[in-house]
Amino acid sequence: MKHKFSHKIVLAFVGMPGAGKSEAVSYLEQKDIPFVRFGEITDESLQSLGLPLTQENERKFREKIRAELGMAAYAIKAKSKLDSLLQKHDVIAIDGLYSWEEYIYLKRFFPGLQLVHVFAQPDIRYKRLVVRAIRPLSPEESRKRDITELEQLNKGGPIAIADYLIENNSDSLKELHQKIDSLLARLKINPFDKLRVNAE
Repeated sequence: MKHKFSHKIVLAFVGMPGAGKSEAVSYLEQKDIPFVRFGEITDESLQSLGLPLTQENERKFREKIRAELGMAAYAIKAKSKLDSLLQKHDVIAIDGLYSWEEYIYLKRFFPGLQLVHVFAQPDIRYKRLVVRAIRPLSPEESRKRDITELEQLNKGGPIAIADYLIENNSDSLKELHQKIDSLLARLKINPFDKLRVNAE
């Protein structure tokens, strides 16, 4: 039986903090490729509960839904948003896929899910995280976060088996964007052929 979304492409950007995942997805958005950011689930849920968006509240919420739904929790919560976008678009993106369980869960529903690993060397990532506007981290804090994400969030699996690799050690956004353009060309994705609504 043919899957409903078998011909659709879902580009999930994975990588360690500071690698440039969100910048890559932001660039796709400029090309009218919509995306779902898993972190929005935390933000929206805390706002609905009337709680401020603090690191402590976010951590507690993440732990709570993973305790309830397992390590695929964010994928489970995001599925309806992904379904909605794929009704109108042949290509969408995900910012924030972390765990192996999230990947396995989504791959069942979206056969066209492709993992794109955005890689930058640790020392370069840590320099970026020191100066970022929102929640800057010291190199020591960044290293600790790396280890926590690998040990507690099962983050290594999707990175290890990524379908594509984009190296992002340069400070040049233009260079990153060119590499994304090359990937889209390789996948035969025309970013300006948007809203290809299917009569399904």
